[in-house]
Amino acid sequence: MTSRERLLAVFGGQAPDHVPLTTWSFGFRAPPGLAWQTDGRDIPFWYSLRLEHLHTLPYPWTVEDEFRRALAWRSLGVDDVLEVSMPWSQAPEVEARDHALAPGATEGDARYAVMEREYRTPAGALRHAVRRTAAEPPGWPSQPDCVPIFEDYNIPRAVRHLVAGPEDVPAVRYLFAPPDECQRQGWHARLAAMRPFAEREGFLLQAWTAFGMDAVVWLMGTEAAVLMAMDAPNALGQLVGIIAETDLARTELAAQTPGVDMVCQRGWYSSTDFWSPALFDQFVFPHVERLAALAHRHGRKFAYVMTTGVERLGPRLADAGVDVLYFVDPIQDRVSLSRVRELVGGRMTLFGGTNALSLVSGDRERIGREVRAAVAALGPTGRFILHPVDALFPDTPWAGVEALLEAWRECR
Repeated sequence: MTSRERLLAVFGGQAPDHVPLTTWSFGFRAPPGLAWQTDGRDIPFWYSLRLEHLHTLPYPWTVEDEFRRALAWRSLGVDDVLEVSMPWSQAPEVEARDHALAPGATEGDARYAVMEREYRTPAGALRHAVRRTAAEPPGWPSQPDCVPIFEDYNIPRAVRHLVAGPEDVPAVRYLFAPPDECQRQGWHARLAAMRPFAEREGFLLQAWTAFGMDAVVWLMGTEAAVLMAMDAPNALGQLVGIIAETDLARTELAAQTPGVDMVCQRGWYSSTDFWSPALFDQFVFPHVERLAALAHRHGRKFAYVMTTGVERLGPRLADAGVDVLYFVDPIQDRVSLSRVRELVGGRMTLFGGTNALSLVSGDRERIGREVRAAVAALGPTGRFILHPVDALFPDTPWAGVEALLEAWRECR
């Protein structure tokens, strides 16, 4: 079976030739003998095009790099996935101005300079300010030189989040809008470059198309978002609805594009770490259900990312029509894999079973024990893909990955 055939078999609940193993690369240092150069430049760390539009990488990650990473993993027996991210636009009438403030010049921490971006929109002005911190260690994404609307670095470094209260919500529709014509053309050109390789080499092609509650937390920060759900639920509902409409447009563009096998929504900030099951049902479930139905109308699989809260919210994601769940993590989620199997094992394909931190430990016995337990518990469902949750990072040692590969080959 090709990687694509094997993964699609698992997505459909059909018996593959063996339990697949996949990984995500988030600055993973190239293993010995598998590094390459692009345009005469060394590529010491591996990334993914799923990071495009969200992170500032130490160097460009090209379509050709995406291909080479997939081939490198395949040489080790790993079923990699080609990934691509859907852009979004801003209304043409939006004006943005950037400012740099010296340490102590604003309400931020006096130890750090502050980067500020002001937006003027037809619905009012917004201000977004974050601390400028020191450079990250090699391999990790860098803090950008400005304040993008969406970026994980913004949340802990925020001096002022973009949406500070209900009065700021209407302006968001001008800052997060469906792809414009230029972006749509760029999207189709990107897929035209990726589709022939995916078909020839037998790789699955996944498009990242929706942000959901991740965008809410990027815009507001965690505490303010949860408090708005309590104090101003109509305003939060309006914000979630604005995000959902753009997510729907992005997902529809991807789902109707030939060559795309699966569309995926981020949900790192949608779990029970942030929202009660009741709030999940109110603000998340209806939009996930709508996106899943759209994907299915176009014959695509719909994937969702949620690393914690699977025991409580996993069944609701299955109810919403989610086909593939990233991730089941018995380490950080403290969840029993047998319990997950009972709840959703036959309803969704599950990625996970072990945590990337186990690889950092370098404990071969621990890694082997976790892999064997995961394959024994979830492998018989025919809908399980072993995956170290959630990614391989710059500090993930190759020795740990070797131990993972060895244990998987013994019991797959």
